[in-house]
This record gives sequence, C-alpha cells and structure tokens, in this order.
Amino acid sequence: MLLRVLYHDHCFDGAASAAFFSRFYEDQFAPGAELAFTGLAHKASQLFEDSLFDGDVNAIVDFKYSPSPKLTWWFDHHQSAFLSPEDAEHFRRDTSGKKLFDPSFRSCTKFIATVTAEKFGYHAADLDDLVSWADVIDGALYASAQEAVELREPAMKLTLLIESAKGSEIVHRIIRRMRHQTLSEIIAEPEVQVLYTPLYEAHLKSIDLIRKRAKADNGVISFDLIGDQVEGYNKFIPYYLFPNSTYTVSVSTSSFRTKVSVGSNPWAPEAPARNLASICERYGGGGHPRVGAISFETGAVEQARKVAAEIKHELEA
Repeated sequence: MLLRVLYHDHCFDGAASAAFFSRFYEDQFAPGAELAFTGLAHKASQLFEDSLFDGDVNAIVDFKYSPSPKLTWWFDHHQSAFLSPEDAEHFRRDTSGKKLFDPSFRSCTKFIATVTAEKFGYHAADLDDLVSWADVIDGALYASAQEAVELREPAMKLTLLIESAKGSEIVHRIIRRMRHQTLSEIIAEPEVQVLYTPLYEAHLKSIDLIRKRAKADNGVISFDLIGDQVEGYNKFIPYYLFPNSTYTVSVSTSSFRTKVSVGSNPWAPEAPARNLASICERYGGGGHPRVGAISFETGAVEQARKVAAEIKHELEA
C-alpha cells in the first residue's frame, strides 16, 4: 500500500506535518505502508496535476485544497487555503471527515496532532517536541529576533536547512528522520552537517546583504534582492536589523518564481494591525494574517516591484 503525502516544501511546518501525518497513518491504519513524499511550492499558476495523486491513499498537508477525487486526506491552517470559490464549496460539501481546515491554528503540525488525538485517540509522545517546535516556528513565537536569527537550537538549524536546501531530496530524508528521531539527533547526522555548514555561512552573508539593501521608512522595512542570487532568507533578519519597525516588504526571485514577501514584526513596539494575508490575496497571493506572499512568473520582476511598492505605501499609511 502506497501512502503519498504532498506537503508545503522548504517549510519546517510542512516537513513536520508530513512526518507527523505519515507516522499517524502508518501507526493507525497501515503498518509497514510504503511512504512517498512530494513537496509543493506556491506558484503564479497553481495547478494540481492528476499525476500527483498516484498513491493508494493521497494526502495534502499544510498546503492548498484540491478537489481531486483521488485526494483522501487534507489538513491546512492557512487563511488562503482555496484556489477558488468553487474549491471552497467543494470542501464544504465533503462528508468524508478526512478533509479538515482550521485557520485558528498557528501550525499545521499542531492542527494534525490535535485532530488525530481528538478523533482517533492518537498520541505519539516522542513527537511532542516536533509538534511544539513547529508551533513556535510557524507561529513566530520566539522570545526575540536574536533567537530566531542566531540559530542556536537544533530546530532552528533544521529550519535553515529545510528552507535553503536545493531540491527536495534532503527534505524528504529529514521528514523520514523526523518520524522517529529527535531534532538533536537529526542535525547531528554527518550527511545533515555537510549540507548545513555552507548554508549557515550563506545565512551570515544574507544578514550582511539585507543590511546593505534594506531601508526602514515609517515603520516599513523594504528591500530588493533581484539579481543577488538569493533563493531565500531568514524572514526575521529584517527585525533583527531594524527592531523598531513593524512590517517588511521584499522582492526576490528563484528558479521557479518571482516573489513578493510581506511580514510583520512579532516584537514590534506596536502590534501590527493589518491582515497581510488579505492584502496578498488581492494580488493573487495569500498566507496568514501576520505573514503572506505573492508569487509571480519568473521574469515578472517589474510587476512584482510595482506590487511591492503599492503594498509598502499601504502599510506606511
């Protein structure tokens, strides 16, 4: 029996959700099941190809809804969970009890852990630390920007690796390890350390780069990384550098999209008042109330810059 788990790629909560759900399903329903993982990324033209659902059981965790009849399980906690009103209506009509949505949860991992405990009496005590860290990381519940940026904890080191790794192969290996190993054990693995060390060095360089590129006006940090060959960066660096600012708007590019990222400072002197997911939805993006993003086609740099400028202006007001 093949269990196919599609998850939000290059995201700690996405990886942890895939690990927890696959462990739950194997323990509860299919001991010894064959496991396969597929990372999903937000793109300008988001489509679920039918070939993605090749398992006997197919699940999506921490990612948008698909109305495919081949989809068996779905868990998500993002405000912007549906690609269309028709998809939202399809979800509302579902009677399987296996497709669940609750945007009040900070992390999808905690959502899955809560639902499986309440509905199935399932509790994997050895995964409690994984669930707890997923909630901290996706909910930005760090004590300070220093904790989020200086990467002292094993979970933070793994977050850097998951978010920055090229391709999905190492993320899949981490997911498989997360199912039974502690985070400290995973980060200590030689194959993980070999990949982590250069990524950490790049992380330190990205702090210097953002320091050079960023400026803060009227509580909004803005910067443009187009042309700097930065696939991703720790989203708390701006608040580490500009602790008194409230919002961040940045533009970057990768191999598959041009991206506008919009975030808010968890430690801002004044609590952020704007729903960033709602702002991003107007441009075809989405996310959470405190953090969101918009994906454009590769090469759509000027369009992304125009949108970023509009959002910056709106947040400054």
